[in-house]
Amino acid sequence: MGATQRTVEVVRAMAAAMEEHRAHLTKLDSEIGDGDHGTNMHRGFQATLERLETAEPATPADVLKAVSMALIGKVGGAAGPLYGTAFLRASTTLADKEDISAEDAAAALQAALDGVKQRGKAEVGDKTMIDALKPAAEAATNAGGSLAEVFRAAADAAKGGAESTVEMTARRGRASYLGARAVGHMDPGAHSSYLLLDAAARTLESA
Repeated sequence: MGATQRTVEVVRAMAAAMEEHRAHLTKLDSEIGDGDHGTNMHRGFQATLERLETAEPATPADVLKAVSMALIGKVGGAAGPLYGTAFLRASTTLADKEDISAEDAAAALQAALDGVKQRGKAEVGDKTMIDALKPAAEAATNAGGSLAEVFRAAADAAKGGAESTVEMTARRGRASYLGARAVGHMDPGAHSSYLLLDAAARTLESA
């Protein structure tokens, strides 16, 4: 299987994860946000699948750009622009590469993180998806090995980062209006970041 088709398979796994965990993500968001994160992410990735059915991506970057356009167009709230930016920056980093190395993947994750930080103006400790993405990008950079090993390291780090948000007071987004009442709840964006990376890792591990 070529790198482009493998990237499509990763995106399909991400869409399946958003469908499987839609209710849980919405529950997390109902506790500290608008209560629509799971629904929005599911809708965005279903739109992504529809876009990929008609598109003929020539490179992995083309696949990620299609994801970006679908998420920006279909996902409401802050998640659409943030995730859309993440996938677009990753796409730009990969440019016209026909194959992806572990180093390329780590660079793409770092670019995604940088894009989200620039767009959302959040930092680690603000109780956002940055708390999952930053340790994920760092773990990917340090992982070495195969693509599967890079994404497994990133996913595991993202899981720890997402779990760390439970005890945080939110400083960004709708949850920041709750003050101390947000403590005890996991950030839904951090959790969806973990789920997406885990889906990528599982797909690559089974290849």
